[in-house]
Amino acid sequence: MTALPGAIVLGLENAIGLAVVRDLGRHGVPVHGIARDCASIVTASRYCTDWTQRPAGPIADWLPGLIARTGARAVLAISETDLLQLSTLPAMIGDCHILVPRPQQLERVLDKMQTLQAATVAGLRVPQTWQPHADEDFAARTAQMRYPLVAKWSNPPEIMGLLERAGLEWIKTDYIRDAAQLLALLDRYAPIGRWPLIQQYCRGVGLGQMLYMAGGQATLRFQHRRLHEWPPEGGVSTLCRAEPVNAHGAQMALSEKLLQALDWEGQAMVEYRYEPDSGHYWLMEVNGRFWGSLPLALHCGADFAWEAYRRTVLRQTDPAPPPRDDLRARYMVPETKRLARILLAPGRIDDPFFRRRPVVDLVAYLLAFFDPRARYYVFSRSDPRPWLRDMVQIVRKAVRREKP
Repeated sequence: MTALPGAIVLGLENAIGLAVVRDLGRHGVPVHGIARDCASIVTASRYCTDWTQRPAGPIADWLPGLIARTGARAVLAISETDLLQLSTLPAMIGDCHILVPRPQQLERVLDKMQTLQAATVAGLRVPQTWQPHADEDFAARTAQMRYPLVAKWSNPPEIMGLLERAGLEWIKTDYIRDAAQLLALLDRYAPIGRWPLIQQYCRGVGLGQMLYMAGGQATLRFQHRRLHEWPPEGGVSTLCRAEPVNAHGAQMALSEKLLQALDWEGQAMVEYRYEPDSGHYWLMEVNGRFWGSLPLALHCGADFAWEAYRRTVLRQTDPAPPPRDDLRARYMVPETKRLARILLAPGRIDDPFFRRRPVVDLVAYLLAFFDPRARYYVFSRSDPRPWLRDMVQIVRKAVRREKP
């Protein structure tokens, strides 16, 4: 069997990077990882052939040399900040494909207002949205809004540095119950003259539809439902399940239509709040990078990193095999934090509609260990070392906190 050309993966610090490395490695691709330090859990994986500590400075200064040294034919990245840097590089450096969106494509999905506008034209249902500006009458506008509301930044990578320099905390999501809370939030960010998007709160469950787009068509599809998140009111998916392949078919077609309108190439997750009672799907965002629940897709055989590699590097155009739709996956550390919050500090859950069921959640948490459908974000019987390293690091952190 002919050895496959290697790939470079930037971002070995979390379960997403681990899933990408496992995906490529299981298909026989030698993976050279770029990690910030040797403590990265992904460097312990059997599928991480080699790794380099991330050099200082912009990616453009050191990546071409690394490509030449390793002979890699593909570069993949996890974080949006890395995607932004890589998108400004040529699509190819020598024989190596830079498998990231181009700047115009990336800008469209990172800017939530552009995404929502494209979605409206494509026929998707979008929540009531307001982007505050300095010259508006905030008091009048807050009186017109339908509460409760959610506040989130339109372009997080752009705003994070500005908040840090102003000494303001980065808050991914704020929940707003009335006009007084909204005015207080607007006052909080007045010193920088920038404000998050204000959207109506959409009830329902999180539904993610993942697609790989090539030449304007989806070549791989997968979907999942979020069951738990950390923090509990919304954030990283900590328990999710695959949705049946024959469910949400009309919405999957709309997701593909939206990505076509955005001229998107590569992997993306179109994220909704889905109301089963009404059948409404409210668009939340398009995630134009590898997403948090990627380990579930990998367990089900929806191999998005391999799809990018094989179609670009190997020029394979045969259809991807259909993934399974009967599994669920748990991200155990944040899932355990979620349970602790529900049991020990329910008052800190900032969501007026969150259902507090401490006994039910505790029983479900324990029974899930015996569920034959359950898989895990980090633990794998065939690749246990990343999980072992993760556990050792957790114990060390706990010991350090206990020291006087």
